[in-house]
Formats: sequence, structure tokens, C-alpha cells
Amino acid sequence: MTQKEAAIPEPTKQPIKLTTSLRGTREVRENCQIFGLTGLLDAFSEAIFRKAILRCMEQGSSNLIFDMSTIEFVDSSGLGALVQLAKAATERGGILQIVTNPRVTQTVKLVRLEKFLNLQVSVDVALEKLKSDPS
Repeated sequence: MTQKEAAIPEPTKQPIKLTTSLRGTREVRENCQIFGLTGLLDAFSEAIFRKAILRCMEQGSSNLIFDMSTIEFVDSSGLGALVQLAKAATERGGILQIVTNPRVTQTVKLVRLEKFLNLQVSVDVALEKLKSDPS
């Protein structure tokens, strides 16, 4: 490890306050924010989730990565929040990418939003996309 590499602190994941059924963390990187999400993104949690992410966008990058690989359930309200956040990121010159699991992928594909929501297989792939196509 070089002296320069040693001086760069590792990004840390900070908990973000959502709901009892939806939990999350936020990791701020140089050109993006990565949100780790666990639980249920549904009618009960979507408004709080959307407002929390919009607040984070006001404080940092509009390049967002949602790691939803451990999400248990997404309903139509949750999908609506994802669409609104994708539009908000685009309006601010950023991009929203979503790391999914088979359950989330199936739900998103059911309503034909897979291209609009930029589904990715891993956080690393999403980070590479930002490097190759920074918004």
C-alpha cells in the first residue's frame, strides 16, 4: 500500500432512519451515494424512504446506487418511489442504479421498468458504470 492509499479513508456506512420494516445504510463516495436497503419497500415505508433519499440528494451526489439485494418485498408504492427518485436524480444530472435480487427483478420486469431503473447485478458493476459513463 502506498502512502497516498493509506491516507484515503475507507468509506463508512452510516445508518439512515427509515421505518421498522425498512432499514438502510448510506455510504458516501466521491461521485455517488450508495444505499443498502433491507426489509419491505411498500405503501407503509415509501413516503419516509423517498423523503430521506431526497434529503440525502440535497446534501450530496445525485448519482445513487440502491443495493436492494436483501430487500424482501417491493409493492407498487415502492416502485412508484423508485421511479420518482430516478426522475429526481436525472433532473439533478445524476443516475439511479438498482442492485437487485430475483424477487425485486421479477417485480420490476413485471411492469417493464428494468431499463428505466437501471438494474445491475452488483454494486461493483454499478460503480464501474459510473466510471465509464459519469453523469
